[in-house]
Amino acid sequence: MTVSTTRTVTLPPGLVIAPQLPDLLRPVKIRRGVLGFLRSHPTVAIGGALLLCLVLVAIFAPYLGTVDPTALAPAKRTRAPSADFWFGTDMLGRDIYSRVLYGTRVSLTVGLSVAVLASLAGLAVGLVSGFVRWADGILMRFIDGLMSIPPILLAVALMALTRGSVGNVILAITVAEIPRVTRLVRGVVLSLREQPYVDAATASGTRTSMIIMRHILPNTLAPMLVQATYICASAMIVESILSFIGAGTPPTIPSWGNIMAEGRALWQVKPFIVFFPAAFLSVTVLAVNLLGDGLRDALDPRMAKSL
Repeated sequence: MTVSTTRTVTLPPGLVIAPQLPDLLRPVKIRRGVLGFLRSHPTVAIGGALLLCLVLVAIFAPYLGTVDPTALAPAKRTRAPSADFWFGTDMLGRDIYSRVLYGTRVSLTVGLSVAVLASLAGLAVGLVSGFVRWADGILMRFIDGLMSIPPILLAVALMALTRGSVGNVILAITVAEIPRVTRLVRGVVLSLREQPYVDAATASGTRTSMIIMRHILPNTLAPMLVQATYICASAMIVESILSFIGAGTPPTIPSWGNIMAEGRALWQVKPFIVFFPAAFLSVTVLAVNLLGDGLRDALDPRMAKSL
């Protein structure tokens, strides 16, 4: 036989037992892995997918029904888009579809190259300027001088000193974009320099180079990565502007800026010559900006909540 006993608790006068409330906080399912990250940040997925498609177009351009983008055919000039010429032909009879697809290579090459080179140079200058006090005044006065000149004007001035080529365009735009990264990295380093763990590392006798590499550099990579995406998009726009005004890539190299420049005289009667390269440029810049916005929200949740 089982005997059940009930224990009675006597409370002091004026005290009551609060009723048990239901659990209002449901457990949050944590999404792990690459697919989980993309589901949590759809902007990254959309921008990355668009950019990946454009990269594949640039790589496999010769196998996507294209012809020689520089081949002249005066008898077929200014043809409207059709089954034979998907994007039409320009004033010299060149296939616009082939020129636009090959132009993707130029824009992506310039954008990615400028983003990498400007980020590395700006990171180095920003780390030294933000952590080494005596070098801050010297370096930042030079950077302020570069920032006082609009990037497009500085790029035009540098291109005027050299001949038109993709390499010179990359170099000119990189010089104009370095100050943006430098200012960003310097601001992050100035805030990190006063942290207790940096003071502790300095007091323990750790070398300045080791402090920068171990404690400062890792904390600057996230904002610099986001900034690099915006620099990539800006570099592609600047390259198109330079080519449009005749100060960028030579006419023998198909680029979106060159194609739009060649078709501006016929814009009112043959708008397709300008429309297709402009559409590709807009989609590419949109993809890079979406990727940058998604990375910003993923790497800095506090900033994402404040927007």
